[in-house]
Amino acid sequence: MARAWAEFDQARETEIAPSAQLLADLRTPLPEHGDDVIKGLNDASAVLDASLAQARPRYFAYIGSSGLEVGALADLLAHSYDINLALDAGAASLLEAQAISWLGDFLGYPALTGSFTSGGTVSNLTALAAARERALPGSRAHGLSGVRCAVYCSQEAHYSIKRAAEILGIGREWVRTIPIDAERRMDTIALAECIDADIREGITPIAVIATAGTTLTGAVDPLDDLADVCERTGVWLHVDGAYGLPAAGAPATSDLFIGLARADSVTVDCHKWMFVPKACSAVLVRDPRTLSNVFAHDEAYVPHAGEALNAVDITLEYSRPMRALKLWLAFKVHGAAAFRAAIARNCEQARDLYERAGALDGVAVLTSGPQLSIVPIRRTVPGCPDENAHNAELCTRLQADGRVYVSPATIDGQVWLRPCFTNFRTTSEDVHLLLSLIDSEGADCSHHG
Repeated sequence: MARAWAEFDQARETEIAPSAQLLADLRTPLPEHGDDVIKGLNDASAVLDASLAQARPRYFAYIGSSGLEVGALADLLAHSYDINLALDAGAASLLEAQAISWLGDFLGYPALTGSFTSGGTVSNLTALAAARERALPGSRAHGLSGVRCAVYCSQEAHYSIKRAAEILGIGREWVRTIPIDAERRMDTIALAECIDADIREGITPIAVIATAGTTLTGAVDPLDDLADVCERTGVWLHVDGAYGLPAAGAPATSDLFIGLARADSVTVDCHKWMFVPKACSAVLVRDPRTLSNVFAHDEAYVPHAGEALNAVDITLEYSRPMRALKLWLAFKVHGAAAFRAAIARNCEQARDLYERAGALDGVAVLTSGPQLSIVPIRRTVPGCPDENAHNAELCTRLQADGRVYVSPATIDGQVWLRPCFTNFRTTSEDVHLLLSLIDSEGADCSHHG
């Protein structure tokens, strides 16, 4: 473990492929009898070392966790004690409440309660379940009973919103995807018109889901304007900030999140841009009753002391590990200022890449600069018969080269490379190497023209 953490501080020049022996070991049948524990740990380490680790400084694909070492130690502690936060767990429950409060303070969101979940999908589902119960009281008991209802989000919102609508009985066909503006943010006027039209047709609005950092480009919806619409219409406002919301705590980007405090609920994945290991997402709310209204229950095996609520009365899960400890310990050991500085540095790296790439011939960037830390890049080749195939091949070449790892994304029907900076270990030199490799590897692609 110590060797792994030491290696994460240095970029690899190539990725390690699984050996023939390792692949053979991973095809062996169920062991009937045990083996030496050290050998087992060494075998496990070999598997992990030949896997893609998002903690490495040149991992620019998707939106990953750079994994603080103290977070891994927190997980070891938490799993050693194996505390269950379903009911009152004594001091551990108090720690989770404090971690929720600290997280709200960091983001500038007045959270009165919340919980840590396995990921943004469960956090979004939790918030939308609360929104459904407020819009349609009693729906947790009798279902939707043919009631027509809808939720509203940007056309580039995360798929977890549609998944939540499916699970909650709303139906994904009732997810209204609102057009985006030139900066790829939800169009507020189009949203207001859509809600008003639905109300006239007898359709109940459940919630507006604003995205604070889209997965595709990092766009932040205009939260304050959306809050105005929700306030006028009485609709729940949820902010899906799974990726981008930590930037609300950094002074240089905090203005993008004006209006955040007006949201009924927010989601943030601390295992993304707050650097702790998975899984550590959080859902925060301003009004604790909104969660208890949808989750509180009275069963013979769940003790209640008077009006006191258990964690299972405000959360979706029963057995729930102590996910809060890794964030709590990271704040204690590193302090909020270190988080703010690391997030700001990633945003600066994104702007640096955008400006350098935009100044190069044969490299395209989006017309609007990065709002956060995602910078789509596309090679353009005059006379190229298929630039989408060219960029797809370029991405494959970069992954095979192993010095950097990037992923492709389709934006407005075109294939782009989509580097994302969420790692405090990434340096300016790593960013410049990425751009150099895009130029050199792209020149050799077979679809060059």
